[in-house]
Amino acid sequence: MPKIIFLSGSPRLKGNTMQVMEACVEVAKGEGVDAELISLHNKNIRSCIACYKCSELGRCSLDDGLNGIIEKIKAAEGLIVGGPVYYGTARGDLMAAIQRIAMVAGKNGRWLSWKVGGPIAVARRGGLSASYQEMLMFYFISEMVVPGSTYWNIVFGREPGDALKDLEGMETVKRFTVNVATLIKKLQCQ
Repeated sequence: MPKIIFLSGSPRLKGNTMQVMEACVEVAKGEGVDAELISLHNKNIRSCIACYKCSELGRCSLDDGLNGIIEKIKAAEGLIVGGPVYYGTARGDLMAAIQRIAMVAGKNGRWLSWKVGGPIAVARRGGLSASYQEMLMFYFISEMVVPGSTYWNIVFGREPGDALKDLEGMETVKRFTVNVATLIKKLQCQ
């Protein structure tokens, strides 16, 4: 059964980004795709140090828990990243994580190529489009396939639970999840 990894960049286990990702995991499972939600909560993800040892080691040289996540992503067919927006941009440790994931994949056979997925940005008000675009760069430089939806994958919410009340945003990200699952299944039939 194909699998999608959902990576939440939220430091809050019950915050809006986690709640949005949990809803999308249920959608993926409803589409007949295995889904696993991984949180960066309580992890201290460091930025890439450009040592390029990943090309020799087959993994990142930094030992902060990201290598286990990288192995799960490598084994999956899809990756959806949920990014909370802080001060107008995607949260720093999430960006550090996806940059390192891209580096490891790029230096080891470009294994992200043709995986399906995309980002979801969650914020109270501002910075959603910029953060969404910032995270998209990871997908495009990694030769990943990003299906569309009925709008951009952005959800509004301030207090925990508010994002689930953004009906248009939730409809958009759920449709996006359906499209990711559908495309993965279609690609497997080739």
